[in-house]
Amino acid sequence: MIEQLTAAGYVYIGMDHFAKPDDELARAQQAGTLYRNFQGYSTHADCDLIGLGATSIGMVGDSYSQNLKTLEEYSARLDAGQLAVFRGVRLDDDDRLRRAVITDLICHFTLDFATVERRFDLRFGEYFAPELAELADMANDGLLALSATGIQVLPPGRLLIRNICMAFDRYLRAQKQQRFSRVI
Repeated sequence: MIEQLTAAGYVYIGMDHFAKPDDELARAQQAGTLYRNFQGYSTHADCDLIGLGATSIGMVGDSYSQNLKTLEEYSARLDAGQLAVFRGVRLDDDDRLRRAVITDLICHFTLDFATVERRFDLRFGEYFAPELAELADMANDGLLALSATGIQVLPPGRLLIRNICMAFDRYLRAQKQQRFSRVI
């Protein structure tokens, strides 16, 4: 299927998304301005998104929120003049850092450590030592190239970009550790 799409002139954007070379997503990726949020790839970074409707998700500033799940609960809350939100989270500094790292990788298949270090005032190799150790296995498998200056996702790794990015997901890492602890 991938060969058929590329033979038909489509380019791979990432995460099973293809576009014609003149599409705005392909042009944004080429220009380095492609962005991905919880809804998918976009040409508009850092926009507030208001979730309307039951179960919808919103992103405003450094927070995410999700509306109530059933139409009845959602409507009742609105009828009472209240927000229909049932859960939310405010990002901390680590969340913002990891979102930036994952966004660069998932949108551009590359990550420059110096850029991250300047933006977040840290030493990438020290901060992300466990993640880099995990990525070393993927580098050995030919999915990405790790260097002292950054990460380059190789063509075979592009189809597995979600798995590569998962190395930087601290919540996923915590779930894995928690599962192991529960077994004991």
